Amino acid sequence: MSERVLVRHGALASLGALAAEQLRPHRWVIVTDETVASLYADRVVRSFGGARVDVIAIPPGEAHKTRATWAEVTDRMLALGVGRDAAVVALGGGVVGDLAGFVAATYMRGIPVVQAPTTLLAMIDASIGGKTAVDTPAGKNLVGAFHAPALVVADPEALGTLPLPELRAGLAEALKHGVVADADYFARLEHDLPALVAPGGHRGEAMAALIARSIAIKQDVVQRDAREDGVRRTLNFGHTIGHAVEALSAYRLLHGEAVAIGMALESRLAERIGVAERGTASRVAGALARAGLPAARPADQAPDAVLAATRSDKKARAGAVEYALPARVGAMAGADSGWSVRVPDEAVLEVLA
Repeated sequence: MSERVLVRHGALASLGALAAEQLRPHRWVIVTDETVASLYADRVVRSFGGARVDVIAIPPGEAHKTRATWAEVTDRMLALGVGRDAAVVALGGGVVGDLAGFVAATYMRGIPVVQAPTTLLAMIDASIGGKTAVDTPAGKNLVGAFHAPALVVADPEALGTLPLPELRAGLAEALKHGVVADADYFARLEHDLPALVAPGGHRGEAMAALIARSIAIKQDVVQRDAREDGVRRTLNFGHTIGHAVEALSAYRLLHGEAVAIGMALESRLAERIGVAERGTASRVAGALARAGLPAARPADQAPDAVLAATRSDKKARAGAVEYALPARVGAMAGADSGWSVRVPDEAVLEVLA
């Protein structure tokens, strides 16, 4: 799987021209959410010149990344007469990217999709790698498909309208990339965090370096393992417990906030069962705190409930939950077991408690 990714300031204003260099569909369907539509839809539509463009806006938030919303979008496209000679543009954050990608993957057995992420999390993680999905009452991302985008266009200027909590949520995924694959990158992030969250930080050298390095890490892993049969599982660090606490919060927690909690707890778990170097958990927790991210289990979520919620995760195998755990900052454990580690319930409960 190889994706063309463009990172360019002001790219949303020329998205149509950039997409047309890659694809020549009969018409375009922009799938976005109502918040992003109010900020960028007109600008993006104009960028397509005289091409036929339809805009479908969904309500914002993870609570709307569902099979019902997928059905509403696909039914709307059918009512508009959209055929197989169309392409979808996913304009928004990770929710829009996942949903619109799944729409493209399944509409008339698959049409192309262009990812135009507008959040940091989507730019460096969710838009890369072709994972698409919707949530179900049983858990996150349980119905989906692999469907690689024809093009990813990331415009850092969009981060200027991103609320600070959403920006911090994206930093969780950047820190995850450092833990998974690059200790030097993690150290640079530790140093740069104040500049990254400062006003105007989205235009600084630190943000440009973050976006470039995180995309490179994600692409490298995905190119080695497109369908998550091996090393790509390392990118699930923080996501087993993270998905559980996110779902139990009824998605009041941002995805990046939930992943931060998962990273903190799973790092402690790795030390507890002896697969991580001592000090790994404290360093991860310290970086999360520096980024203004949570690191503790929500007080209203009982350990037993969190443990039960992990069993609905896609990473469960034969009734046992498998974790992507660090050996140290910059390297993951489990190379001899498919890059995942089975952990006894007792150890998980001890960490959750």
